[in-house]
Order: sequence, then structure tokens, then C-alpha cells
Amino acid sequence: MLVRIVKLTFKEEALSEFYREFETHKNNIASFPGCQGMKLLKGIDNPTVIMTYSHWDDKEALNKYRESDLFSGLWTKIKPMFGNKPEAWSHEIHFNGFKES
Repeated sequence: MLVRIVKLTFKEEALSEFYREFETHKNNIASFPGCQGMKLLKGIDNPTVIMTYSHWDDKEALNKYRESDLFSGLWTKIKPMFGNKPEAWSHEIHFNGFKES
């Protein structure tokens, strides 16, 4: 399994528009083939910093999403809302201390 973490920093005035776009697409992203689930995390001390945390079957599944119309359509809409360049990391889980709910 691959864990993908993406840090997105938005212009403050664009946050409400971003959340509207996200609400429209969140279920399609979470149910994309190869996606095992995702979370959207909002910064406590800096609400303009948003992180996505998602689990993918593997790098190939993530790349298929990144090459999809779903991703490119959403990215095209939200890219002008960024206050800083996005950052992304891919990891394998070495230890999982979370309780399954």
C-alpha cells in the first residue's frame, strides 16, 4: 500500500471556493479505482494549509488517478487558488499504531 500526503496552501479568499469544489468531487476521488480512502485535513493554526492523506493500492493506482480527467479537471480549477507551490510525498507504512474503527 502507498500513502500519499499532499500539502496545499491556499489564498485565504479562495478557501470557501476550494471547499465547494472539494465537496463536489470528494466521493469520486475516494472511490477511484485503487484508492482505499482519503482524508482532508485543515490546519488548526493556519487554516489556509490543507493536507490530503490518502491510501492507494500502489504507485500505479496513484498514477492512474493523477492522469485521469477527474484529477486534471479538479487541479485546473483549484491551481489558481494556491498561495504557495503544492508539496507531495509518497510513503509505505512501516508501522501502523492506529486502531481500526
